[in-house]
Amino acid sequence: MAPALTETPPTAPHKLNLSNVPLDIFPDGLKTSGQHPPLYDQLRPFEDFPEEITGPTVWKAEDYKNNPERWTHRFTEEEIEELSQTADKFIASHVPLTGISKANFPLPKLESFLLALKKDIIDGKGFILLKGFPVDKWGNHKSAVAYMGLGTYLGYFVSQNSRGHVLGHVKDLGEDSKQIDKVRIYRTNARQFFHTDNGDMVGLLCIAKALEGGESDIVSSHNVYNTLYKERPDVLRTLSEPIWYFDRKGETSKGEEEWIRTSVIYLEKGENPRVYTKWDPYYVRSLTRFSDKGIIPPLSDRQQEALRVLEETAQRLALHMILDVGDIQFVTNTHVLHARTAYTDHAPPAPRRHLLRLWLSVPEDEGGWRLPFADSFEKKRGGIQVDNQPPVAPLDAE
Repeated sequence: MAPALTETPPTAPHKLNLSNVPLDIFPDGLKTSGQHPPLYDQLRPFEDFPEEITGPTVWKAEDYKNNPERWTHRFTEEEIEELSQTADKFIASHVPLTGISKANFPLPKLESFLLALKKDIIDGKGFILLKGFPVDKWGNHKSAVAYMGLGTYLGYFVSQNSRGHVLGHVKDLGEDSKQIDKVRIYRTNARQFFHTDNGDMVGLLCIAKALEGGESDIVSSHNVYNTLYKERPDVLRTLSEPIWYFDRKGETSKGEEEWIRTSVIYLEKGENPRVYTKWDPYYVRSLTRFSDKGIIPPLSDRQQEALRVLEETAQRLALHMILDVGDIQFVTNTHVLHARTAYTDHAPPAPRRHLLRLWLSVPEDEGGWRLPFADSFEKKRGGIQVDNQPPVAPLDAE
């Protein structure tokens, strides 16, 4: 039987105490908080949502399409040298990569740029393309160290799957993309529809490109919101209701449900709340193994319509970009949706398309959005944490 929308969720997942974790498991002393249902009493009805969103988070593709200088930064020789020297020192220290932090990866010259960038990603346009990371010269190990070290200035890395990967690898491993109830799409070459990841921002470092495809699209979800409010307010209303079930694909801790019920768009806590979007169509379409048995409701006709309209609107308003080798894309998950086209790899022995991925969190008391979730103040909020699975940072896909 499906739970009622007014029921009180179990309290156990909300009793979080992640401040005293074993250092032999979590080297930096921080544990990913993982996936949890929202605090349902803090979700607001559609009548409370704004008629229009304004400010720097609302942008159009034409604002940037012909002005790459507004959303790209090429690393200078001095910046690369600082990253290189600091990475070499970190490697020589033998600290595990899962223990990297701002404290042990000092970047005094880059720090002011990165802190301004963090502010723009969180509260501004929400994306950047960094160019000129010398991955071919450095190789995967040093590139990963420098990349994660740079990432510590933007947020705290969180686990991306049940195996504790805090350094992810977007690479086709030959898994069947049609088995969406089991397979994570980033491990295939299939198209990824517009979605957000389970952290405050996501980073992608291009190590190798595909023969064809695998190109990136992003869109301001606040521009999508404004467009839908004018064209299809009924769709926005559907997206604001906590009737959406998101699959956890078996990546659960003991005693947790296999899904999370939430809304797609919701408001921040407190005054002057902003509209947050949490979305991935693969995760709401993959629950038929439960809905067919009547355990949860199937997607209704109006939900199916909302799925279609949201994707079509995002496609219509999107900014297209191509990541070259050595490019790093950082995108917020609060107010930007991202997608990628399907791709075809080069024939062996050429390397397959390969991106190093970071999921980064920014807690509420460090400038992150005020989310209606119990872990809003946790440093490593979000992500995927299964029991006490240790964090790992593999240097290739596994």
